[in-house]
This record gives sequence, C-alpha cells and structure tokens, in this order.
Amino acid sequence: MPSFAVGASRRPLNLYSNLKSSVSVSPARVRVRFQVGVLMNGCTCNTPHGAECDHTHRDELLDPGRRMFMASAVAAGAAATVGFSSISAVAAPSEDKKKFMEEATRLAIESVEKGWGGPFGAVIVKDGEIIGRGQNRVLLTGIPVFHAEITAIIDASTRLNPKALLGSDYGAGTILEMIPREEGSPDPVPERARMLKGCEIYINGAPCPMCMSAIYWSRIDHLYFAASLKDTSAIGFDDAFQYEDFAKPWTERRIAVTEGFERDTGLKAYEAWMNKQDRHPY
Repeated sequence: MPSFAVGASRRPLNLYSNLKSSVSVSPARVRVRFQVGVLMNGCTCNTPHGAECDHTHRDELLDPGRRMFMASAVAAGAAATVGFSSISAVAAPSEDKKKFMEEATRLAIESVEKGWGGPFGAVIVKDGEIIGRGQNRVLLTGIPVFHAEITAIIDASTRLNPKALLGSDYGAGTILEMIPREEGSPDPVPERARMLKGCEIYINGAPCPMCMSAIYWSRIDHLYFAASLKDTSAIGFDDAFQYEDFAKPWTERRIAVTEGFERDTGLKAYEAWMNKQDRHPY
C-alpha cells in the first residue's frame, strides 16, 4: 500500500481520468526476526520483538522468454488495478471472507491510531485460516517499503517455514519447495519454488505497484481488496500515476532512467546464475 503522508503533493486525480480497465485477474516454524525498529511479526502486542512473544493472536534471466513472462505479469497487474474499481467476485462473499477483510481493516485502523503508518492493513489466508498479518509501518520504522502487504508476506512466510533456511537444501516443507509449473503457464521454467501458492490476501485498499509485484512474486492465488485507487487518492495517497508510468518507455518515466548502463558488467551476475548447476528458481 502507499506510504506517503496525507497532504503530500500529489498529481491531480483528473489527470488519470482516461485510465480504464477491462481486465479481471483471477489468477513449516522458526520465527525469523527482522529487527529494524519494531516490525510486523503478526502481532499487535507491545512486546519488543527482539525476544520471543507469547501473545496469542486472534486467531533463467538471460532467456528472452523469461523476461517476457515477467513483463506480462507486471502488465496484467497494472491493467487490473488502474481502473479505480475493485475486482468483484461473481458470488456473494462468505461470512469468513468478510471477517478476513474486517481483520485487515482493524489492523489498518490500529496503524493509524498508534501512529505507525497509513491506513492500510492486510491478512494472508491459507485453508481458511489467517497465517499472516500486516500493517503499514512506514512511520514506525522510517522504511518506505514497509507497506501492509509486505509485512503480511514476511509474517506468513516465517510461519510457513519450519526451520531457518540459511544454508539449507530448501527441502520439502518450506515455501522454497519446488513444484511443477501449471498446465498452460507461459513460465519457461519447468519447476519453481512454491512460495505462498495456495494462499489468498485481503487488503483494505488497492495495492500499490510495489505491493502488487510482491503479490506476484509470492505466487498468491487470489487478491481481495476493498477501497479503490480512486478512494485511496482521495485521502492523499496516490498510486495511480505509478501504474500509468509503467506503461511508458524508459525514456519517458517520471524518474530519470539510464537504460543499458554497463550492461556487460551487469550480465556477469546473470551468467553466474545460469552457470550454477543447482540453481533454485523462485
């Protein structure tokens, strides 16, 4: 979710009036501590998370095909969300799904009331149970990427991993376990890490481009969001221009971009990856 302070200078909404969307996208526990201030660990208590918390919760890059696959994923995310209207399911939402959105909203309100960040919350659900909670904590940490979706993904990932992964063989039972690509997928890699496949994410507002990309990388199956980009813009958090910017050539972006700078140098890392016999696609 966006992290700009309300009242910050934003591009006027009417500049995006031409944006339309006709796309609908459907598409195990060692606690890893991220000790930068007090970070999201799926907990809303006041225990410093440098220690254990007893609080109980309420509940191949050189390949052009690979580049094309990732580009199409980003484009799909942009198309799905620039239209200022949320993705709606055909069937009426179940009571459980409503409760998940209520919890995401509760987390968002808590973030506002405690001065932790903007009014954004998220929960990640697997098999009908919340496995990850996140809040915008930009103002708490001073870290601009600590959006609700990011902290929820961190929380869910630590809960689904049964052991510390550093130096491991990424074996069965971790989110890095390899699974085959789905039938009909354009993914050029035959197997890829499971990540959060099989999970859903509920967010009280439309995701910003960074968070939408994180959702793709996490391989989450289904995104539910409540407030639209237009709603979010109305309170001073404007992400729509970012989606619009991504559709432009590099030379026309709002941020200066120098494309292909020292490309041969950068490609050495790609070559190292492709030469690694036991590389682990994710």
